[in-house]
Amino acid sequence: MTLKLDKVNRGPHLSTLVASSISREIVQGRLKPGDQLPTEQQLAQTFGVSRNVVREAIARLRSEGRIWSQQGRGAFVADQPNATVLTIDFEALQQANAFQSLFELRGILEVEAAALAAKRRTRDDLLAMKDVLATMHAAPYGSVMWLKTDLEFHKTVAAATGNAYMVQFLMFVSERVRESILASGNQQRSEDLAVVTLGEHQRILDAIEAGDGAEAREAMRDHLHGAASRVGLGAEQSE
Repeated sequence: MTLKLDKVNRGPHLSTLVASSISREIVQGRLKPGDQLPTEQQLAQTFGVSRNVVREAIARLRSEGRIWSQQGRGAFVADQPNATVLTIDFEALQQANAFQSLFELRGILEVEAAALAAKRRTRDDLLAMKDVLATMHAAPYGSVMWLKTDLEFHKTVAAATGNAYMVQFLMFVSERVRESILASGNQQRSEDLAVVTLGEHQRILDAIEAGDGAEAREAMRDHLHGAASRVGLGAEQSE
């Protein structure tokens, strides 16, 4: 078995890159159903990453149904891909059209989630949103911490819908968006943009707290329009 595995570039998305590389070996048939993956130590050395990064990558591949593992034996390629598991190829997202489509899907989900959250939110939901927004204020705009906290804010909005599937789908899509932004490095950074973006989040929170579903929907739509523009996507994403 000859694999085409190379060291990955450094960055906050290392485990994603490792998982994507192993997935490619499976798709292209160099790793076949039933084949055992190299050990964690071997993979760490091959990719030039830590064993923790490899573990995260393996966990992701397992959740996607691409591999299975057994304690004491290692990880093995699954007999056949699990068609019920939603996967989005990381490398495909580096293409503008794919990323644009993913952002469009995110908008469809999040706009309606905001409206639902305005109707169903609890006191605890509102406190969670306010806590996350306060953390965003303290994080440098465009940093890894900012993007992580931004994702957490949207997660609290999804959680306020009371729909567990909404949370699951939104977090999956939003995490893929975040990974692509980090990989591209095209997130603009300025104090002015920080103020604008925080204002957009505050407007969403205010509408949800007021129980105004129509305003929450519009506030989220305007925020995603602005977010698309800030990462270089066309205005049509908000239409």
